[in-house]
Amino acid sequence: MSLEQKKRALITGASSGIGKATALAFAKAGIDVALISRSQEKLASVVEAAKQTGVTAKAYAVDLAEVSQVEANIQAIADDFGDIDILVNNAGMAYTASISATPLADWQQVINLNLTSVFECIKVILPRMRDRHTGTIINVSSIAAKQTFPDWGIYCVSKAGLMALSQTLAQEERSHGIRVTAICPGAVSTALWDTETVNADFDRTKMLTPEIVAESILYTALLPPQAVIEELTIMPSAGAF
Repeated sequence: MSLEQKKRALITGASSGIGKATALAFAKAGIDVALISRSQEKLASVVEAAKQTGVTAKAYAVDLAEVSQVEANIQAIADDFGDIDILVNNAGMAYTASISATPLADWQQVINLNLTSVFECIKVILPRMRDRHTGTIINVSSIAAKQTFPDWGIYCVSKAGLMALSQTLAQEERSHGIRVTAICPGAVSTALWDTETVNADFDRTKMLTPEIVAESILYTALLPPQAVIEELTIMPSAGAF
């Protein structure tokens, strides 16, 4: 990739799972990466691995669930790192409980991280992309945006909202040279399944790997500017949802 073609990407939720795999896939493709996660410590190893490929990589510790602070934090990152060509909104959480058993505070927590923080990130980066009449925004949604599952209600709602946000943004920004993609993976074997907000027991050997999803994200990002994949569903072939 020549200096004239060199791209910069901002990836949220980059310390593990799909975000980490995407950061490393982008780095191997010669894309500079600004990486966001709550944990500076966990990001450090990802940054070092990315730097081994010869790209510029920086870590930024931001808790995107604190939505009132997202705009200022993302502004500071963009000012420090430079113009963002590719925004990958990957940070999110899962949550299992019936709708009737979901407290309002938990509902708001999931919506804040999975949907509102994405909105806030986009609001900061979008005007800068418009100024240059180019840019790619990739939102990591889920098959749960299209297919509901019992006891996954708030997660399904948040991802369906993210899908609607992606589709609306795609229509609004085409004329500004900005591409918007929603990636909808089925079950992916990540640490998400080990979090305290998830109570589920599935065979993770039959799930997608983060690396498979990351390669799909990279492929989408590197399409010629005349083309866009506005929605990409990736499902495990081994029978997991």
